[in-house]
Amino acid sequence: MKAKKFEKEKEIFLEHIQKAGLRRTAQRDLILEIFLKTEDHLTSEDLYWLVQKEDPSVGHTTVYRTLKLLTEAGLAREVRFGDNKTYYEHHYDHQHHDHLICTQCGKVVEFFSEEIENLQDEIAENFGFRLSHHSLRMWGLCSECQRLQADPNLVPSGAQPKVRVKSVVGT
Repeated sequence: MKAKKFEKEKEIFLEHIQKAGLRRTAQRDLILEIFLKTEDHLTSEDLYWLVQKEDPSVGHTTVYRTLKLLTEAGLAREVRFGDNKTYYEHHYDHQHHDHLICTQCGKVVEFFSEEIENLQDEIAENFGFRLSHHSLRMWGLCSECQRLQADPNLVPSGAQPKVRVKSVVGT
């Protein structure tokens, strides 16, 4: 079943690059294939290192540009977790979700809440907004980091929390 889903995504990508006046290349195909197989949140650097394992001739610029094409085609979505990096996650045929981010270890948890979705719709309606999209990110300490924390009553300052999101690639 996964292979068929990937076939549809490959068709969408091919159609998009053809409309953009670009050609299909083995390097773009490889980048797409590796991205589709990886369900994690990836930076362009993460994806580059995964691609390098398969084909060392693929450059970082090619990976970055291909990620941009995937995003334009609706196959990928850019997400930011507060660590000054852009991550990419699957978008096509994936359910909407929000994120919990541990500011200590970098763990990212995806979740969906019907109650939050309904409340957002209600708030938008109250202010006369027609929502096109949204992103909810919540920062804090995961259960493991809470257990390891020396002072459970430590309150962070008003500054933005320092976030260390775990990399998919151990570099």
